Amino acid sequence: MALFRLPTTTAPALAPRGHGLLLRAPQMPDYPQWSELREISRTFLTPWEPIWPSDDLTRSGFRRRLRRYAEDIAEDRAYPFLVIREDDGALVGGVTLANVRRGIVQAGTLGYWIGQPHAGKGYMTAALRVLLPTLFGELNLHRVEAACIPTNQSSIRVLEKCGFAREGLARRYLCINGVWQDHCLYGLLDEDFRG
Repeated sequence: MALFRLPTTTAPALAPRGHGLLLRAPQMPDYPQWSELREISRTFLTPWEPIWPSDDLTRSGFRRRLRRYAEDIAEDRAYPFLVIREDDGALVGGVTLANVRRGIVQAGTLGYWIGQPHAGKGYMTAALRVLLPTLFGELNLHRVEAACIPTNQSSIRVLEKCGFAREGLARRYLCINGVWQDHCLYGLLDEDFRG
């Protein structure tokens, strides 16, 4: 087995499933459900996300998003996933592995969101538990990182339940809701995950 993953001519089709969830790349038919869930969750998500572009929930905005996702996947830069409940096909949230770095790093950064109607029900913890074996397996990462605002106790609980270790505090790390915010930095290594 090679130590470092080299880019291939075709991007892997990743669709991990488990705990009653399917994680897969977004597709155009997802637009109605995605835009509805994001819209009804706007107030809930606003404190934890960057300011949304004015056309974020439009069909054309979603189409642009899908084109960018396809480029990112093809270039091994990022891997977006929708989190779908398998029993009824309901979209509950999303997870993205972004900022993939190869070579001597073999790392990427997780970001995630949950729709307000599905918050507090364990879906995001389950989704990360489904996704992590794929990140350390098929994508051959050595390290997965995540960051969250110190007051986002729900996100901190998700990361800690999934085995992430708090590694520090990055001052004014990301511009969230229009303000540069401090973030707790978390990391999970392949050997920590596989135990």
